[in-house]
Amino acid sequence: GDQTYGVGVPYSVHLDAVVAIIKDNELAYSPGNPGPLYQLGYLHDVVEDTPEWVDFDLINAGAKAYRSYGPNVRDVMADLSLIGGYRFGGPPDLLVKTGLFAGRGALRRMGETVHWSTAVTENDGLRRTGEGFRLTVHVRMMHALINHQYEINGKWDTDQWGLPINQADQGFTLGLFSSVLLRGLRRLGVRVTDADSRAVMHLWKYVGWLMGVGDDFLRDNESDQDFLQYHFLLTQGPLTPAGPQLANAIIAAERGLHFENFSRPRSAYARFRRLSMLRFFLGEQSMRELELPPTPAVAAMPVVAANVLRYQILTRTTLGREWVQHWGERRRSRVVQSHYGPAAAPTVAPLPIAAS
Repeated sequence: GDQTYGVGVPYSVHLDAVVAIIKDNELAYSPGNPGPLYQLGYLHDVVEDTPEWVDFDLINAGAKAYRSYGPNVRDVMADLSLIGGYRFGGPPDLLVKTGLFAGRGALRRMGETVHWSTAVTENDGLRRTGEGFRLTVHVRMMHALINHQYEINGKWDTDQWGLPINQADQGFTLGLFSSVLLRGLRRLGVRVTDADSRAVMHLWKYVGWLMGVGDDFLRDNESDQDFLQYHFLLTQGPLTPAGPQLANAIIAAERGLHFENFSRPRSAYARFRRLSMLRFFLGEQSMRELELPPTPAVAAMPVVAANVLRYQILTRTTLGREWVQHWGERRRSRVVQSHYGPAAAPTVAPLPIAAS
């Protein structure tokens, strides 16, 4: 447990503090409760010491741009980033071992990821009292616990895959939320300005820092992040059985999405649409490798056409930009709720207390 977990502090130090807070049944994390601040010790010292390079105005600009992309974000994240990442061994194998994506858990895990990414991209969501800040620190603590658990339980081959949640894997995943996302949005016809690109990259750089990603893997612009992603790809392990297993779990979960009306035909179409968008992003060969049924990429055509109208034409006027912003924010809230149902409040996974 001596691996450095970001900014020069061993994650075992964070783990000891996390275990202490769990044992004392003080799971609340808020500025008004001094107990957690004291017990989490070094972790809080780290995340409270905001780097000088952080620009919250720029972060809010990135969050506003992110919100304007609406449901396009889920398309790119689910297909190009998430399922696309299952083509490599390592992280998918850990997900299978945790059992978090078994059965209906896949829809729940997807919903938690959508909820977290929504929270960090709200205005001021990453400020000290923001929900995005709280959830990001929560995820960091969860990673520390899972890392510790699979280092000592004998279920993880460290020689083959490295540490369960290591710096390289975290750096690679961070890129999936930033430069890979922006690349995928452009392919869907979304116009991403240079200013929006810079702002979105800055937002995810700070998120990465809060998550414990080391400075060596934090980038300010797309080109540098793309270069880093290429190096990560060169080091990825080959496809394992975990990849197809997780990919098919995500596809099956689409049938569980909640719709206000015509739920049965809409859930069936949601599954077809996910497969069709995957064909558009990943291609026929990757679909075969992930053991997904061959599906034409027809669902992408109306998405691209509508995005060209919205982002390439309407956003060039003030009124058009305001309309697209409103449309994106309204639609993304529907995306979040579709994973939980109309009566359920979005949440994230609890800390794995058993890991202590």
